[in-house]
Amino acid sequence: MDLRVAAPASVAAAARRGVLGGGCASLRAFGGRRRSLSVRTSVATTESAATAAVGATEDEDVDTRNPRTVVAVILGGGAGTRLFPLTKRRAKPAVPIGGAYRLIDVPMSNCINSGINKVYVLTQFNSASLNRHLSRAYNFSNGVGFGDGFVEVLAATQRPGLEGKRWFQGTADAVRQFDWLFDDAKSKDIEDVLILSGDHLYRMDYMDFVQSHRQRDAGISICCLPIDDSRASDFGLMKIDDTGRVISFSEKPKGADLKAMQVDTTILGLPKEEAEKKPYIASMGVYLFKKELLLNLLRWRFPTANDFGSEIIPAAAKEINVKAYLFNDYWEDIGTIKSFFEANLALAEQPPGFSFYDASKPMYTSRRNLPPSMISSSKITDSIISHGCFLDSCRVEHSVVGVRSRVGSNVHLKDTVMLGADFYETDGERGDQLAEGKVPIGIGENTSIQKCIIDKNARIGKNVTIANAEGVEESDRTSEGFYIRSGITVVLKNSVIADGLVI
Repeated sequence: MDLRVAAPASVAAAARRGVLGGGCASLRAFGGRRRSLSVRTSVATTESAATAAVGATEDEDVDTRNPRTVVAVILGGGAGTRLFPLTKRRAKPAVPIGGAYRLIDVPMSNCINSGINKVYVLTQFNSASLNRHLSRAYNFSNGVGFGDGFVEVLAATQRPGLEGKRWFQGTADAVRQFDWLFDDAKSKDIEDVLILSGDHLYRMDYMDFVQSHRQRDAGISICCLPIDDSRASDFGLMKIDDTGRVISFSEKPKGADLKAMQVDTTILGLPKEEAEKKPYIASMGVYLFKKELLLNLLRWRFPTANDFGSEIIPAAAKEINVKAYLFNDYWEDIGTIKSFFEANLALAEQPPGFSFYDASKPMYTSRRNLPPSMISSSKITDSIISHGCFLDSCRVEHSVVGVRSRVGSNVHLKDTVMLGADFYETDGERGDQLAEGKVPIGIGENTSIQKCIIDKNARIGKNVTIANAEGVEESDRTSEGFYIRSGITVVLKNSVIADGLVI
């Protein structure tokens, strides 16, 4: 039996490890990692001069990796229409993932692990659950501080004047509407602004990115992925010169236009053999701007441009130094029901492409103080079972079971993602509901489910079959409590699937 129980880390754990803390923390405590020093001196160099040379190199290295001079802006304002119905009542970054986390925990944890302790989160659509999660998971009142840093939620608001009577029009417009914050006193030491998305799954040390950006004197740096021929036409691609400077962009090119976007990825550090297999680079939607340049672009150079990726950066690349930074590791855009489903199930594979189990760079989330899961007479293979679950005489294959889930006897789950529940029902409450012919939270006995996403607090009755045997690709059956998207059945949050229903 291969059973893994998800163990989400809390921010308090970071405090104990020294990642977060007061103003006198060491460089390492704030995510810094010094590289080996290489200092050349002539034969005539005295010992004191050599010492000074080493000291200067150390100071320069510290300066380029100082996270106190970086502010992160996480974009969480998109409507998330491609992730509907999971975004019906929540913002896209608030969508649960991996059994115990939310998508927003990924960039937040990467910031914490990189030592970046100044974070803004921009929200707009269905932001209540996202705001609640951020306040619980990254709240300083629980005894954990970010030193002189902060985590602030910036909700879309309407302001006086004609231009203020509109919501966010795009990524750049969202940042522009709050650009006055970068003139604030607490931003006086900020040199660079890191723009992040709230719906990607990856683990990254942002300070490596920052260091490259500063050492190459880039005005803008773009994180990019090496891509092979089979996937290249699905991405926005970039072309670079032999110094790594971005010189052109193309959105999802095909045919001859695709071939024209091939680049020598060894320039960015990819080994020659791998570079031959992956001759394209795609933007990850992770950007780094010099602060003063960003303000100039938003306020004066492109005051009406709404988007970074499709408007501001391609236009700016013709005038300023825009550099590509290679990220050759796992990265997934959780933008559709299909990608969300596949990314969750991939966590249960052997070995997984991405793992939340990294003690040195953990993923943080809110503290729930849940008990261990109780599993009775069940067979579980290649699955993740989160905290506080009850599994009784069931079979679970290649699935992710979220917090507080209940799975009844003789239930078979296969290729299923359960998002869990927000609360427990007592045994008495469950008994009363069953006596009244109602369906309690969880999955009733003798039910078989495969290729399915089950949203929170769903009530699935007895003798239910969810298999999409007819192979339906798209269907809206709200009155029956579910949708089908890309052939995947999505059971709605708080919905009831009646006893004996066959889907």
